[in-house]
Amino acid sequence: MGRQSPRRTTCRRMSKQGLKSQMLANPITIARWMIVTGIAGLLVIAALASWFLRDQIYQTFQDPGEPFQTYAPPDGVDYAQADAWYAAHEFADPDEPAVFFIHPTTYSGGSNWNADLGKESANRAVTEVALPNYAAPFARSGALFAPRYRQAALYAFMNNREDSVQARLFAYQDIERAFAQFLIETGDARPIILAGVGQGGFHALGLLLNQIAEAPDLHNRLVAAYVIDSPVPLDLFAGPLAPIPPCETAEDVRCVHAYSHARPDEADRIRILTERTMSWRPNGDLSFVEGRGLLCVNPVLGARTSEYASARQHRGGVAAEGLPLDTTPAPIPGQTGAQCADGVLFIEEPRHRDLQRPHRLAEDFREPPFNLFYEDLRLDVAQRTFALTSILQEERRWAPPLGPVEEIEEAPVVPIPDRRDF
Repeated sequence: MGRQSPRRTTCRRMSKQGLKSQMLANPITIARWMIVTGIAGLLVIAALASWFLRDQIYQTFQDPGEPFQTYAPPDGVDYAQADAWYAAHEFADPDEPAVFFIHPTTYSGGSNWNADLGKESANRAVTEVALPNYAAPFARSGALFAPRYRQAALYAFMNNREDSVQARLFAYQDIERAFAQFLIETGDARPIILAGVGQGGFHALGLLLNQIAEAPDLHNRLVAAYVIDSPVPLDLFAGPLAPIPPCETAEDVRCVHAYSHARPDEADRIRILTERTMSWRPNGDLSFVEGRGLLCVNPVLGARTSEYASARQHRGGVAAEGLPLDTTPAPIPGQTGAQCADGVLFIEEPRHRDLQRPHRLAEDFREPPFNLFYEDLRLDVAQRTFALTSILQEERRWAPPLGPVEEIEEAPVVPIPDRRDF
């Protein structure tokens, strides 16, 4: 009863085969099937191409579409006014150091080569992300000064067009004006700490070359200059930066502490850091960093060395987004090993999710919303600040230096007449 008759099975099989033969025999059906298959294949190819070229597509949409030479930049600010600063803290005592911090890129572009200072999203990224993560470690050792400036757009760092270079140099002019006011506010005897991250590191290096290296009084008061995630070519130290050497050990002061970090598997980021980035030349121009050698000071060890620092030595990273500057976040230690090689600080993937890079467009050109070496930097700058403060206090006890030697002309000897001759 429940068995199907052989005839029905045969008929059903013949019916399917007949239908298939009929479809294959119908050229219209074949054409439709090929069109649908082709469209589906093209959509898959387009999706894959969009994924692999997503940064290039994003870059295209961020292009201001106007040459910098005819571009009217946003209005600047007067750095003598309080509203020109994200932070301008008061000093607790006459010897407290002053920290000049330059924030990284927070404006992507699209309509301007340089950010409008009223751009709310860019400003919020500074106050809620950049300052609590990157400025706070230095602010623990001194009064923080962080200027607003017409930063070059992220787009200007994703390529090396002449317009992009001009946008970077335009932003640097704001930093020079802010630094001049910073020196007025801090006086001529207070220790100073210079720190910049990403684009801010590029501008900090410019200040070292153009403002500090040739000013012995400023160089004498420099705790250290921290240039983070902006390559520092070694040829500068054989030229204009000769007075301000790299920080060879954790005890050095009046030196440059710099590193740019990447994981070994981040081939594109490594290529950007070692080949495609442009930095300052000894003559004040910009050129590519490829072939110039790069400075790498291991932040875990506080020294310029190729020695490997294990994760056990890592003092801690912090994801401090949204925290007030006066809040001390709890660091997450033991997250990564670190080793300098070929001018790059190679790191391991942190285990904690809060310290892993997000998957954003153009991520290789951005600073992550956390500081992987927060606690390492905080302790490093504290140690160097104490060392320089002690040196300056000792130097003040010394006798003032002798003035220049004065030449005295020999006076002719005129004999006194003897009275007996009269």
